[in-house]
Amino acid sequence: MASKDGRGPSIWDAFVKIPGIIANNATGEVSVDQYHRYKEDVNIMKKLNFDAYRFSISWSRIFPNGSGKVNWMGVAYYNRLINYLLLRGIIPYANLYHYDLPLALEQKYGGLLNRQVVKDYANFAEFCFKTFGDRVKNWMTFNEPRVVAALGYDNGFFAPARCSKPFGNCTAGNSATEPYIVAHNLLVSHATAVKRYREKYQAKQKGRIGILLDFVWYEPLTRRKADQLAAQRARDFHVGWFLHPIVYGEYPRTMQDIVGKRLPKFTEEEVKMVKGSSDFVGINQYTAYYMYDPHQTNYIPGYQNDWRCGFAFARKGVLIGPKAHSYWLYDVPWGMYKALTYVKEQYGNPTVILSENGMDDPGNVTIPTGLYDTTRIKFYKGYLTQLKKAIDDGANVIGYFAWSLLDNFEWKSGYTSRFGIVYVDYKDLRRYPKLSSQWFKQLLQ
Repeated sequence: MASKDGRGPSIWDAFVKIPGIIANNATGEVSVDQYHRYKEDVNIMKKLNFDAYRFSISWSRIFPNGSGKVNWMGVAYYNRLINYLLLRGIIPYANLYHYDLPLALEQKYGGLLNRQVVKDYANFAEFCFKTFGDRVKNWMTFNEPRVVAALGYDNGFFAPARCSKPFGNCTAGNSATEPYIVAHNLLVSHATAVKRYREKYQAKQKGRIGILLDFVWYEPLTRRKADQLAAQRARDFHVGWFLHPIVYGEYPRTMQDIVGKRLPKFTEEEVKMVKGSSDFVGINQYTAYYMYDPHQTNYIPGYQNDWRCGFAFARKGVLIGPKAHSYWLYDVPWGMYKALTYVKEQYGNPTVILSENGMDDPGNVTIPTGLYDTTRIKFYKGYLTQLKKAIDDGANVIGYFAWSLLDNFEWKSGYTSRFGIVYVDYKDLRRYPKLSSQWFKQLLQ
């Protein structure tokens, strides 16, 4: 229940109200109502032999205005959830930001475009460390900050829907500069929160803190040097945009060369803070694409255009992998192996948690068809096999989360996409475990 018990609106609450933005004009107001059904859902996890649950703490449920007054009813909800997880022997993994900036901060000072957000975010994060950190030992600062910057500010596909005219249908924005400013503010916000955690809470609470990055594997379309360089640019602009500063204290060289003066610079103080600011890295890995060099000579500056890459989903007429329901999602298990091996080799083999992985069926699939999800089992089998291979070959991966437990509100797709291993009947919100959940149960036994 999004607006219940004192939660303030986020930029997504405003975004979903724009007619035609979300499939079938759906909203996340009720979604699967975990707010009231959390015990049932935790019991399902327990029954399926899962031992950890990743959830997000909604900033505007704790601070309805982004800062200032605390909503204690929101705090009480997260206390109930955390306590019940622990009671059932499930380890809570708390993520502090999943696309949902408090709307008040967007209206007050332009949200993530303004440096003021660093302080407000760090204060929110610290409140969570102080309030829940006696029981939560695994923290994640941001989920997919790249998606926040790119889809929110380059093509306006996500809230707050800002972009330049050629890149999307936005009323305001600048795709050439804003994604980079936002990413910079997200990195500094992350590092500031981590610094506070390490200085004031970590020794006593004995927890760890990291960040979750999405990573599509980019494979060169051909063996041509130009395509290999294109694939590398794509990796730099994708995962390197955040991981490079966290490991090496600067943006990837390719980004510096291409983006030039539009790319913000870290101050000496920021470098000290950002470099090494993750105890682990979460990698959200779903799919892989082919990349090629389109040999552009003139282009309009914008984050996606700056890659100077062409995307391909097939090679010589053969798809890179079977397509799931979502237009962007192909089943490419070897991409998992290559992505994890790349992080190991390029970034000093950091501690990695595979924090999201899964596939979707169409939203209109009904019971019993929806429960007989053998395609999903095949997907998980393929990806987990490649994950194990990467670990056997030395990648320091210590955990894995499937996306997702329940069918859910999937951002712009609304309820037209089902990622869950548990089917949700949206009419009465009843939960029905799918075949894939039984597969996991046996695997985990």
